[in-house]
Amino acid sequence: MIKRRFLPPEDRALLRDVAVTGLPLTSLHAAVALGSAGPEMLDRALHTRVRFAEVRAAHYRNLGCHGSHDAGLLLIAAGDRAAAQSERMFIGQMKRSGIGGWRANQVVHVGSLSRTCDFVFLRERVIVEIDGWAWHHTPDRFNADRFKQNALTNGGWRVLRFTWLDLTQRPGYVVREVRSALDRAA
Repeated sequence: MIKRRFLPPEDRALLRDVAVTGLPLTSLHAAVALGSAGPEMLDRALHTRVRFAEVRAAHYRNLGCHGSHDAGLLLIAAGDRAAAQSERMFIGQMKRSGIGGWRANQVVHVGSLSRTCDFVFLRERVIVEIDGWAWHHTPDRFNADRFKQNALTNGGWRVLRFTWLDLTQRPGYVVREVRSALDRAA
């Protein structure tokens, strides 16, 4: 679909000598156009191609354009410090179940190693990792996850791993497992 309107210079780019929207604005507009699949696409773009600040700035420069309201809602969701839609789902499940005390994207030090973990319950020494297919499907990342988990386990941490399927199809299971791990640590 072609849409014509004025774009600020910061939101323009050339691709093979054709004027197009810049990647931050394109990412946001594509996420809006995809509807329910938009948050996952925007998460992927934020992991691989654009920075949150760039997308937010493009949104502010284009307030009032078609889809602006929905784009704002996507940015609010993306700005909660969760790295992916799956992590936002986990946050929602923890809040609804009354489980608190976690920190998102927390660095944990084990010996001479420092690892960033998705969710950390510091006092209980429980870590929750959310394994999305888009991020964890390469052999290098898969192996790095195992290396990280072994180091954390040997450092006295209990590590729980959940998938997108767990979060969407078995949210009660996720909550029960987290509660169980926290209860055992108490």
